[in-house]
Amino acid sequence: MNILVLNGSPKGENSITLQTIRYLEKKYPDSRFEVLHVGMKIKSLQKDFSPAIAAIQKADMLLFSYPVYTFIAPCQLHKFIELMKTHKVDVSGKIATQITTSKHFYDVTAHRYVQDNVQEMGMHFIRGLSADMDDLTTEKGRREAESWYQHLLWSAEKGYFEPYFPVGEYTPSAPVTVPDPVESEKPGDVVIIADLKPEDTQLAGMIARFRSNLPYATRVVNLQEYPFSGGCLGCFRCAVSGKCVHKDGFDDFLRNSIQTADAMIYAFPIRDHSMGALFKMYDDRQFCNGHRTVTIGMPVGYLISGNLSKEENLRTIIEGRANVGNNILAGIATDEVNADAAIDQLCADLTYSLEHKNTGPQNFYGVGGMKIFRDLIYQMRGFMRADHKFFKSHGQYDFPQKKWKQSLAMYLVGAMIANPKVHSKIGSQMNEGMLMPYKK
Repeated sequence: MNILVLNGSPKGENSITLQTIRYLEKKYPDSRFEVLHVGMKIKSLQKDFSPAIAAIQKADMLLFSYPVYTFIAPCQLHKFIELMKTHKVDVSGKIATQITTSKHFYDVTAHRYVQDNVQEMGMHFIRGLSADMDDLTTEKGRREAESWYQHLLWSAEKGYFEPYFPVGEYTPSAPVTVPDPVESEKPGDVVIIADLKPEDTQLAGMIARFRSNLPYATRVVNLQEYPFSGGCLGCFRCAVSGKCVHKDGFDDFLRNSIQTADAMIYAFPIRDHSMGALFKMYDDRQFCNGHRTVTIGMPVGYLISGNLSKEENLRTIIEGRANVGNNILAGIATDEVNADAAIDQLCADLTYSLEHKNTGPQNFYGVGGMKIFRDLIYQMRGFMRADHKFFKSHGQYDFPQKKWKQSLAMYLVGAMIANPKVHSKIGSQMNEGMLMPYKK
């Protein structure tokens, strides 16, 4: 089988994920691997996509290899998938799979993003391998990689693929009604971060209605107009200083023009089952903040043109982003049914959030994500010093072994319950005892 590895890491040959491919090459010499460094060479591929087309046409299988960056794949791989669609590369009937390395922070949404896109292009999909960054250095990790690859080959031979549930074409329910502009002074500062192309007239109308009806001052940052010099390179040079290696000033712009606002609204049309490659570049470049949730408590909202009701993975990412950052998710307005009413409700919800600061506890998306970050930063605290300082000052090192009083109490309760005589005497009093602090 001719397997084309689409290496989405901006590090090229220095990709940690790619080392799993190199290991499988040695273990399975009958498989023919060709590597195309799409992440590192994305700028040249944007100018001339023909080398990628030629490599794809020769392949029996496309293997997407990448690190997980901010809930999904790196923006460079986003752009490559966008280019595959723009150039209408015929991949129908080919097999696709993926290998990722990460600390398992939302690796599930990254995998689903690739699956949704390759199946939409007519490819047969076989589930991929989601490995920890260090797995290949352990016997268990190598064994799991081999087991996955053997199952991959078996599935390809048998023709056993993942089912496909198409989203379908999208048409907005109706154009947005934009009220006549009213000149008036408004308090506050709500920044609308948008991916707005000239042809995105529906989204432009949604933004205009939102700005007109919101009783707070707004400003628009159109990412199409920002002079990005490139996506995150994963170089970690910002880990200590917080300064990005790119010289386009984005780190200062982010801190002084975005994160100083009272609230943030993200506005975009759904592109390639996500917020699009440009928004992904914006997300990835925020790694200059490391893993620090610097906008805790800030309300966020969304203006989305597209079939969000059928984009389960994107909805998970939106909720996960807000929960991990401990932001107030004020609402999501789409143009699927009644865009005017949805936008007006978002205005009302955001106004309420700004006035009442209605923060709540994190759910599984936030708690689970932050526990992964907690353990990662503590282990790497000598290197990620800014992250370590932030986590320490915000009480995010909530390790269970620190709660020794609670642990001791549970030992005592367990010892009593283990005694049959004591257990029979306690009876239903156990439940009553558990309720005592709540009744108080």
